[in-house]
Amino acid sequence: MMIHSPHNPRIKQAVRLRDRRGRQQQRRIIVDGQREIERALDGGVRPVEAFFRADDADLPAAAALRQRLLERGADCWEVAGPVFQKVCYGERAEGVVLVAATPGCSLADFQPRQTTLIAVLEGIEKPGNVGAVLRSADAAGVDGVILADAAADPFNPNTIRASLGTVFSVPLCVTGSDQALDWLRQRGLQILVARVDGDLPYFAADLTVPTALVLGGEATGASQRWCDSSITGVVLPMRGRADSLNVSVTAAILFYEALRQRTR
Repeated sequence: MMIHSPHNPRIKQAVRLRDRRGRQQQRRIIVDGQREIERALDGGVRPVEAFFRADDADLPAAAALRQRLLERGADCWEVAGPVFQKVCYGERAEGVVLVAATPGCSLADFQPRQTTLIAVLEGIEKPGNVGAVLRSADAAGVDGVILADAAADPFNPNTIRASLGTVFSVPLCVTGSDQALDWLRQRGLQILVARVDGDLPYFAADLTVPTALVLGGEATGASQRWCDSSITGVVLPMRGRADSLNVSVTAAILFYEALRQRTR
């Protein structure tokens, strides 16, 4: 099935998914690139339809992906090159774009692999930072990620791209900070929050016990609700002029310190 016109209703609906309002209205997401789409399918995402650039549709990798999508009930379309440029992600087009149902990501849907290492991202604004943290969480074996009071949409195309599709492989939920804190306390996790004024160097914390690592937003850090006496502030030593690191860098350091301690 071939689409030749950029005015095709399917193309118009897919383009609207680049905008958060469009994703909310249609309850769908858009995923670019074969690697990301494969990881979405592996993660149980329900495909709706896929657009293959006509010039690439007969390549072996594209043919195999198309067969997998058809088996999952998706409609597959070949799209003329100029039309594909309208629906794809900027200049990094990889020959295929997927439209899928939005995965469930409420706290009720949250099913972490275990509850020995949970990451909480509070108030993160930049989709690229969320994606980078998810990529590190996947690599370091974090059991699940909670987006608390999130400004960034976890299924923003920038998040998906920055995560290399691991947004679909790391158990994830979106909730409020108060609900996240209650959930952690009910499960008896040690709660450590990264703060520039933290008292404990991150490498001195015992990360071998069930732990939640909390990281705050880019501009203001974690909110005051994470300053309870039962919560420990940890700090990364800063030896230069800067007083903080990018949130994704901080997350990667903490995740890998936990991995180091647990595999020591």
